Formats: sequence, C-alpha cells, structure tokens
Amino acid sequence: MVGPRRDRYREIVETLTIHGFGAAIGSMGLPGRLRLPGRPHSPAHSRPEHLRLALEELGPTFVKLGQLLSTRSDLLPPEYTAELAKLQDAAAPVPIEAILETLGEEIGGPELFDDFDPAPLASASIGQAHAATLAGLPVVVKIRRPGAVETVQMDLEILHNLAATTTRHWQAARSYDVVGLVRDFASTLRAELDYLAEANNAERFAANFADDPRVQIPAVICEATTSRVLTLERVGGLKIDDLDGLDAAGIDRRELAVRATGVLCQMVFEDGFFHADPHPGNFFVGPDGTLAVIDFGMVGELDDTLRSQLVALLIPLLRGDLDRTTEAMLDLVGNPPGVDKVGLRQGLQPLVDQLTGVPLADLALTGLITDVLSLVRQHQLRLPTNLALLFKMLLMAEGLGRRLDPQFQLSNVLAPYAARLAVRRHSPDEILDRLVQVARDLADAGAHTPRTLRSLADVLERGGFDVSVRANDLQQALKDADRISNRVIAGLIAAALIDGVGHIVATNQGKGRALQGPLVIAGAGALGALGTYLARGSLRGIPLRRRGPTAS
Repeated sequence: MVGPRRDRYREIVETLTIHGFGAAIGSMGLPGRLRLPGRPHSPAHSRPEHLRLALEELGPTFVKLGQLLSTRSDLLPPEYTAELAKLQDAAAPVPIEAILETLGEEIGGPELFDDFDPAPLASASIGQAHAATLAGLPVVVKIRRPGAVETVQMDLEILHNLAATTTRHWQAARSYDVVGLVRDFASTLRAELDYLAEANNAERFAANFADDPRVQIPAVICEATTSRVLTLERVGGLKIDDLDGLDAAGIDRRELAVRATGVLCQMVFEDGFFHADPHPGNFFVGPDGTLAVIDFGMVGELDDTLRSQLVALLIPLLRGDLDRTTEAMLDLVGNPPGVDKVGLRQGLQPLVDQLTGVPLADLALTGLITDVLSLVRQHQLRLPTNLALLFKMLLMAEGLGRRLDPQFQLSNVLAPYAARLAVRRHSPDEILDRLVQVARDLADAGAHTPRTLRSLADVLERGGFDVSVRANDLQQALKDADRISNRVIAGLIAAALIDGVGHIVATNQGKGRALQGPLVIAGAGALGALGTYLARGSLRGIPLRRRGPTAS
C-alpha cells in the first residue's frame, strides 16, 4: 500500500479504532502493519451510536454502507439497524462552477433549460439536486459530484480487501459470506453512481402504473439525462407525513394509508419490482389525492423463484406443518452447509404454534418478520439481498401506514395480493408449467445416466482403469440403473403432481373449489399414463457393445 490508498486504509482503521471497534480491526490483521496509536473511544455513546458516527466520519461510501446495513435485520440486531437508519446522506454543496462545468460536458450547459436555480435543493454524497424549468415543465436536475466515482471506487476496493482478509481470520465472517455482502453492496452503489440506471428504474415504475391515474411517477427527460446528469419531472404536493396539512386539505388519512401501502404491495406481488426505500420523504400527495413517488436509486426485485419460496414458507407456516416450514426456510436461505437444522426446527416451533390457523389478513406481519430475522441471525444464515430489502420495505410500509392511521395493519392490505400470488402459483396452468419443466429436467437426467454409464463401460473396455469386470454383470448393472432412474423419474413427477393438486385443493376458495374434482381426476389420469409409459420403457434393455468375454 502506497500513497492515497495507504492513507485511506489508515484513516479507516484509525476511525474504527477510536470508536471502539479495535477488536474487529484486530481480526483483519491490519493494526500491526499500520502501527496505529491506540486511543480509547468515548463512553458517552452506545456501540450502535459509535458505529453510526464512525461511518459518518468516513464519508460517502461508508454512509451508503451504513444505510444498506440498516436494511439488513438478518445481519444486525434491531438496536444497530435502528441507529444506522438515522444516517443522513448529506454533504457540503458543490460549488456552482463545478456543477455548470458538468452540465456543459454532459448536455451542453444550463442553456438547455428555460431557467436553472444555482441554489441546490439538496446536496448528498453522490449528487446534488437543482430546480429548473425545461420547455415550461418544472424539473429537478441531479448532477453527480465531481470525483465521486474515483472516491467510491477506491473505497470499494479497500472494503473488498478488508472483507477478504477478515474472512481468512474470522469464522463468523466466513459464515456470513462477508465478501459476498461487499460484492452485493458494490454492485448496488455502482448502479447508484450511474444515473441512467435510476432513469431506467423510474421508467419501469411508470410503465407498471401507467393505467393508474392516482399514482404519479415523475417522467424522465431523456434529452437532459446521462450517466452523470438525471432530469426528472418535478412533482408537488404535501409530504405524506404532513398530518396537519393532509387534514387541512380534507385528505382521508385512513384511505391514504391503504392506498399508499397498496401501491407498494402491487410493486412486490404483481410487478416483482419494488421501491426499496419508502420513507415518508419519497411520497407526496396532490390536492386531488394523487400519490407521487420519487427517488428510484434503491430498488429490489422479486423473481418467480423467490416468490414461490415465500409462498412455500407461508402456506405450511399457517397450516402448522413444522417439517415443511423448516424445509422451506432452508430453501429460502440456500441450504448452507453446517446449519443446525434441528436447532432451526426447534426455533420455528413456537412461531408455527402461534400462527397455525391464523387468517392471512389477521397476521401480525411486523412480529412475524422480526421473529424470522431473529432466527436468521441466531443461526448465522444469510437472506438473499432482495429478500432482505423486501422485509425492510414491508416494515417501513407498515410504519408509514401507522403514521397516517394508528389502527393500520399492513396484513389487511397485503392479504389479497399474497392470496392471489398463492392461487397463481397453484393454478392448473402454473402446475402444468412446473410439471413439464420437472419432467424435462428429470427425463434429461434419466437419459444421461445410462449414457454416462455406457461411457464408463467404454473406458473400462479400452483399459482406462486397472479393474476387471464381467461384461454380463456390467450389462445387468446398466439395465438395473436405467430401470431405477425411470422409477425415480416416475416417483418425482408423481410427487410433483400430488403436491401441486394438493396445494390447489387446500388453497382455492369459492369458485376455485369447482376445480377440485376435475383436478383430482386429471391428476390420477396423468399418473396412470405416466406409470404405463415408464413401466413399458423400463422393460427395454440397454444395448452394450462387446469385444470379448471380459473388459479390463
């Protein structure tokens, strides 16, 4: 380490040491190399407060890191996430000369606008926002701070090196995959540095809500947007947490709470693409009740696999099936090696007992998420990044709703969306799609297993190994393997059919119950046809080339 990089290492280590995190520094193996003076931290603050103060002192990259960690309740206890949530992404304003220089390099200068206010609306660690007007339209112009990319890039490289060193010295770092966490953070922060990514997010949200006139997503002004400059339509209205203003305007706060959180639920359960930072400052309410959403730098995605895993966890949890709840929980965290499955099952027992038979609309969502996150931390599991963002977003959404209406319960809003998702997952078309995919995968595996064994037979015949095998015995073994693979395929596909039909029967209500009889009949017919087909196939032998009575 030489020059600025070594100085930055020293600054990071010294700041953390001063704030009482010397033990963590020791696990990285750095103090000896950097020869830092030991200075005790002030006892006037709690450990979480010291962590927040240290990150603030270390600047933009570490403030962003702290903000991201505030969403990771699976990694940090509540007192830490609550403290880190206080981190404010504020910075000294960039001189207007530097702002105008960037505008000149990117879009030809401020002359593109009818007017451009030199006083910033806000100044953050990554960029600075200014009010302007373009062709009569009020807009907000965000300009990336000069040197931000270079500063963040150096810090990210240092963080990666520290994570790798810590992993070699500390078992807990390996358990939590600290290197992977830093990699995810780096990807998120680099995307935030590129304003084209945020513009794409805004356009995607606008498309998803194009048919809802009561939701406003600011339009992206493409001719004034680049990777360093983002120009968006400027929205007006009351901040959603301005309770006195809402009351004075005659806005029904109870209805607004349901509508605002309903927008977030649609993002998650209908669109699979959600705003991951729904704090009150990112919502405005127009005079007609229109809800405007801003700031699209932090987003999350919920793909089909993750949605299915969530449903697979929720259904057995509410049914009281402890074994399947445990299996679903392990699937959700990627079945990491070395996990204490017995301990996890025991930890889930009180949760299952408490929630068995509870209607989805009556579910205490905050308590459920908190308990799940506590189990995840206790067993040193790691949630997928998008799932951690989702849990944090849901907690923030409930907080937003209760700020507007103290009696608000997010589960009442969430229940219809989650139920529709469950029904879609277990609809006949979805079951058929999954069954076809499973059949293809298993059939491919069944086809390749005998082929692999034949290749092994060829190797043996060519004398690839010093082993003696009777060709007749090998042929019989191959026949047995083929027959077994067919039976495995039949059993697994049958299990998929039974499981799928069972879920649709258990979850469908109302009109859906009319499908139960036909589904059972269709399932039984499919199983019969499948069994007949594979039974006939299993009777066919596998031809094997022979070169003599033995192969060696």
